[in-house]
Amino acid sequence: MEKQIVHLFVFNTLADWETGYAVAGINNPDMQKQPGQYQIQTVGLDAEPVATIGGLTILPDITLDELEPGAMLILPGGEAWDRGENSKILESTKALLAANIPVAAICGATAGLARAGILDDIPHTSNAPEYLQVTNYRGAALYQNQPVVTSGNVITANSTAPLEFAYHIFKKLDLYEPPVLEAWYRLFKTGDASYYFTLEQLTT
Repeated sequence: MEKQIVHLFVFNTLADWETGYAVAGINNPDMQKQPGQYQIQTVGLDAEPVATIGGLTILPDITLDELEPGAMLILPGGEAWDRGENSKILESTKALLAANIPVAAICGATAGLARAGILDDIPHTSNAPEYLQVTNYRGAALYQNQPVVTSGNVITANSTAPLEFAYHIFKKLDLYEPPVLEAWYRLFKTGDASYYFTLEQLTT
């Protein structure tokens, strides 16, 4: 089976924690409906190493010029969005959406989508309504005060919802059987060990 590529955009100031659950789940075949179906590939604006907020160095697998449609594009948050440094990825984002490729954005990346007009006519969320209003986008009436919102092929999330962000990503990718996905989410959300044993029963 040929692996499907999930692209993770990487850039200086990337917020490490916001995509941790998603990246780990996608790259780890354990419990997956079709183990090994997906692979994470990092994409940078160029080939230079980037430094995350947590001080980790990431060398992009490919550059933006090499980006081709995959299974999904994940856009993490980070301070660079508020400085307008990631504008080049937004044209690629619009092209991927036009090709029916899902895009998942969290925290500052939602402001990037807003500036690009992507959130003008679909339900969405972010860190706060005021955070998006400063982008002068036209979608304020469709803002949802929720941790994560999936609208068609666009997933948006606030910075405090990395677990829920991963849940919506996994659901869109059809990564796990529904009972497995629910048990996984409840385990990490509540810490209740009974969900661990549920996962063991469902996946062995």
